[in-house]
Amino acid sequence: MAQPLVLGIETSCDETGVALVRGHDLLVDAVASSVDEHARFGGIIPEIASRAHLEAMVPTIERALATADVSLGEVDAIAVTAGPGLVGPLTVGASAAKALAVALDKPLYGVNHVIGHAVVDELVDGPFPERVMALVVSGGHSSLLLIDDTVNVTELGSTLDDAAGEAFDKVGRLLGLPYPGGPHIDRLAREGDPSAIRFPRGLTAPKDQAKHATDFSFSGLKTAVARWVEARQDAGLEIPLHDVAASFAAAVADVLTAKTIAACRAQGVSTLVVGGGFSANSQLRDMAAARCAEAGIELRIPPIRYCTDNGAMIAALGSAVVSRGLPPSSLDIPVDSSMPLTTVLV
Repeated sequence: MAQPLVLGIETSCDETGVALVRGHDLLVDAVASSVDEHARFGGIIPEIASRAHLEAMVPTIERALATADVSLGEVDAIAVTAGPGLVGPLTVGASAAKALAVALDKPLYGVNHVIGHAVVDELVDGPFPERVMALVVSGGHSSLLLIDDTVNVTELGSTLDDAAGEAFDKVGRLLGLPYPGGPHIDRLAREGDPSAIRFPRGLTAPKDQAKHATDFSFSGLKTAVARWVEARQDAGLEIPLHDVAASFAAAVADVLTAKTIAACRAQGVSTLVVGGGFSANSQLRDMAAARCAEAGIELRIPPIRYCTDNGAMIAALGSAVVSRGLPPSSLDIPVDSSMPLTTVLV
């Protein structure tokens, strides 16, 4: 018997994502992005993102269905991001999903965006083992999650201030790079010396480890980069952009991977999944691969196309909850911009 066909809708920020998943098989992943509309503002403008979702929703759904060569009538369930994210964009996606659920008389599943960033790897590398560690790093989140049976989540740690991707954007702005800063810093870092400047590693001192062993902090690092750059400018010296980028990126990757490997060992977990937009960072990928290999931990990082926000991650998580027989959401579910990461389904 064929597994249910799940339509996933993602609108937590500036990407309108629509995907179709059957079991662990991805039929189509269609995305419409409004990132270029935000670039001149140096960050996401929620109203612009919401309007872009309104304009892109129906065309993106139609494109996904046409590409997969299926009709709406063949869809068995609808999954949508209910949070966390920006309220306006979330509301557009949830409204579309509710309308489809009513029109098609199909069950609705409001799922967690952040957990979707990890579970999307099941579409690439197959079902998770019984227990995995997930490091989800993006513009808004740096979270360490212990995942049992794919749909049971324990939050072990998170960022206390700036998330990794957020810190990259702020440092990128400091260095005069276009928005978003992450890809530009990554490009510069590949040609720089990561050991040129010793930037601080937040929450790694013994006094911090006792209380924040699995938490992250990048605000102090961002400030340290700013002070270093200002000191060079005050002295009339040139800013070595490649070395600054490489040293900054190395500091972020070092903290993320060291704390995550330590958490895997402490929890007796032998599989690590890394997801979220910042998992596209080359230094993080390289350092995670080297340290996991040394620790005997299996590393799973989905391809870069699945790291940024997309419908596949929501359809994958929707498929996971459907296959486990979890009850569908009610049609009056609210969106939650600060949804707890232990909430998989609302």
